[in-house]
Amino acid sequence: PLLFVVDDVPENIQIALSHLQDLDLEFAYATSGEQALDRISKRTPDLILMDVMMPGMDGFATLQELRHIPETRSVPVIFLTARSEPEDVAKGFELGGVDYITKPFHGIELRSRVRNHLELHSYRQSLERKVLARTRETTLLKDITVLAMGELAEHRDANTGGHINRTRFFVKALSEALFEQKKFPEILTEDYIVLLYKTAPLHDIGKVAIRDSILLKKGRLTEEEFVEMKKHTLYGEEVIDKLSAMAGEPMAFLECARDMVGSHHEKYDGTGYPRGLTGDTIPLAGRIMTIADVYDALRTKRSYKKAFSHEETMRIMEIEDG
Repeated sequence: PLLFVVDDVPENIQIALSHLQDLDLEFAYATSGEQALDRISKRTPDLILMDVMMPGMDGFATLQELRHIPETRSVPVIFLTARSEPEDVAKGFELGGVDYITKPFHGIELRSRVRNHLELHSYRQSLERKVLARTRETTLLKDITVLAMGELAEHRDANTGGHINRTRFFVKALSEALFEQKKFPEILTEDYIVLLYKTAPLHDIGKVAIRDSILLKKGRLTEEEFVEMKKHTLYGEEVIDKLSAMAGEPMAFLECARDMVGSHHEKYDGTGYPRGLTGDTIPLAGRIMTIADVYDALRTKRSYKKAFSHEETMRIMEIEDG
């Protein structure tokens, strides 16, 4: 572990280090707040002993600067100072100091406090690493499960090979373009774009509930069959609603998925399904997914149609801009 001592009096640094020599530590030091910030930026210590009264940037101001730097935000700081007024001690703790030792101090007390805070810092770091690893594992599991569910729905529809992967990248490209143009700033944040990209594979999950005779039919559907096919949006919503009920609390991921699943066949002019929503009443996730979905359907060969070029696809979409 690296212990960093900050004091404008070199003799004070030597005294502190002399009491800590028997600990298995590396040592570094600075004689001003400004010098400390410069040196600490090159290597992050595990614990800082900080004087308060220093010319220029004092110990309190130095700590405030350290707390604004991501790499040093959680480094424990012990104030080692002659300022012993209650308001000074209180201020040290309010700014984020973990301990406050007044001079003159006893060497055994300094060693004990330094050892304890190093152990606490090490334990906290270990716990944070475990939490981060578990979070990554949970996120990866969620992403894999979503992709697997989407692939399952796609497997049942022989017409849409690769549709899941293509449309999620179209959704990402569209969302990023809108973000750069500062459209829908109250909704379309960087985090929401990630949600759109990750939930896009679920947009047709309701198709798992559609009969094979309809889903796998070669050629166009009859009017009655199309009525049944349109229900895949509602079936998909039911799946998401059950997952939300199991979660027991609102989750942005599932809310985004529900918007996309339930409204990606709505049309701006109100002629879509399942609810005939119009304009901005259609959730943004559904509007973006609709464009990606229609574009891919037109660009891909199906049993009842040829694949259109990008130019022809854009012409068709602009003409039928509902």
